[in-house]
Amino acid sequence: MKPPDGTRPDPSRLPERHSGPTAYDRQWTRQLRGALASAAVLLAALLLIDWAATTLTPWRGALWLVLAAMLFLMLCPPRVAAGTGWLETRFLLRTRRVRTDLLVSVRCSDGIAQRLVLRDALGARVELDPRVLVANPELWHRLDEDAHRAQTAGALLCGRTVLDRLGRRVERETALAVFRVSGLEDP
Repeated sequence: MKPPDGTRPDPSRLPERHSGPTAYDRQWTRQLRGALASAAVLLAALLLIDWAATTLTPWRGALWLVLAAMLFLMLCPPRVAAGTGWLETRFLLRTRRVRTDLLVSVRCSDGIAQRLVLRDALGARVELDPRVLVANPELWHRLDEDAHRAQTAGALLCGRTVLDRLGRRVERETALAVFRVSGLEDP
């Protein structure tokens, strides 16, 4: 998709990944440790059960290792980072990056796992769990600031209501966290 004026941004003028301060998902390391722990517990349980039943062989051990690795891959969270003009998600083998100052659409796909889908004028697409933005107000602030810039420039064609709804959710969760820390929350 092209911006409304019909021109296509010059890729050589894209913002550097490290230009300005970068915000990261603060809960990523905890979630990664949880995925590793789950896979390790599964592997240990399967090996222990097989060993106790005296049916453990190298092939069965390899099978249990593969199952544990598959569980880890399923549970491994993407690393989300954002800076001025960009947001990226990093999985084990791929990185997806979108220009947030050139957003053209923001959708929220409902279902079992809710996903926020961001598309920019260069055709890039990023999907992420909205809970990451709710739990990390710095990431949300970067996205919202650039989305306002894209809307002012006329690039953001659809998705402002999705962002406004998400913004209210971020503000509510942030206020509740402040109340919890200060002891003002009702028991």
